[in-house]
Amino acid sequence: MQNGRVIFKKISEAGFDAVVFFDQISQRYLTGFLSSDSVVLVTEQETALITDSRYFEAAFNAKSSGQLFEDVNPYLYKNRLFDALSEHIKAKNILSLAFDNSLLTVAQAERLKKSFPTLNICGITDICKEKRKIKSKREIENIKAAQNITDAAFSYILSYIKPDITEIEIAAKIEYFCRRNGAESMAFDTIAVSGKNSSLPHGLPSVNRLKMDSFFTMDFGAKYNGYCSDMTRTVVVGKATDEMKHIYQTVLTAQKLALDSIKSGVTGRYVDKVARYYINSAGYEGCFGHSTGHSLGLEIHEQPRFSTSSSEIISAGTVMTVEPGIYLPGKFGVRIEDLVLVTENGFENFTKSSKELIEI
Repeated sequence: MQNGRVIFKKISEAGFDAVVFFDQISQRYLTGFLSSDSVVLVTEQETALITDSRYFEAAFNAKSSGQLFEDVNPYLYKNRLFDALSEHIKAKNILSLAFDNSLLTVAQAERLKKSFPTLNICGITDICKEKRKIKSKREIENIKAAQNITDAAFSYILSYIKPDITEIEIAAKIEYFCRRNGAESMAFDTIAVSGKNSSLPHGLPSVNRLKMDSFFTMDFGAKYNGYCSDMTRTVVVGKATDEMKHIYQTVLTAQKLALDSIKSGVTGRYVDKVARYYINSAGYEGCFGHSTGHSLGLEIHEQPRFSTSSSEIISAGTVMTVEPGIYLPGKFGVRIEDLVLVTENGFENFTKSSKELIEI
């Protein structure tokens, strides 16, 4: 896979000789390498990874061992980054340069234009994002690996869930397990909220102690080789009341219906409508405020989405979350989330953890 070649074709058709990226996500997508102080210059000849002494040895070793994409070559800059970039621009006789105006700040764009006054420099929106929607085989393997760690963490944490342990202790144990089992980091800040706090879709874990006969929602994901996973499970500490069982089953059915509606060619709006209609018809209209799902990859939230506003066609090769919920403020909430690969005729579910109501 040589993402730089595809991106160069796109910008050359727009009339540019090269495109430059300063953000970490685009750089990792184009090179397979992560650094905090580099620039990537994509030209017809190569994808140049220009970095400093903190990263050059690692980048050179990654190139030698085949971890970088074939068209990527690492270069060391010794003084100033823009001086090294200027050398590459001159060496390749670049006359026109594109940048992604959805990623650069106004100040960065102005500095770029000021540094190279003789070049035709112009911004293009979302240069890489369209291609990033459809995941390659390598990307899918990394997402699957991240989700496998996440599933294992859920199985592991069940034995620690008990009354009087704090939400933040559970979150810490989940994160430690993921790191110990191959995650380079968490994909996002772990959500672990119980009792009344479970009505907060993105509530933060606190020192609140788990109480008997209450819901406990855990939303977390590992990151593996730069790629994210994401899942949510809601369990009961103690015993569920009839109302709790009813709401849990309502969310589970809504999710199953949404999953059954997924295949290549549907719109994001359609999948969202399937889940939302069922929840609303069950008497919980207004209790499901967020979208039914989102894509992910190098970032935890990517396009497209399963949402009321998304008319975008969902294509095979897209990885999506499916996560309906019901939230009763001041009382409790339930969310169930799986991670799936959209296929031509349906989906492949990467999430293996049970979705039946668990009482601990």
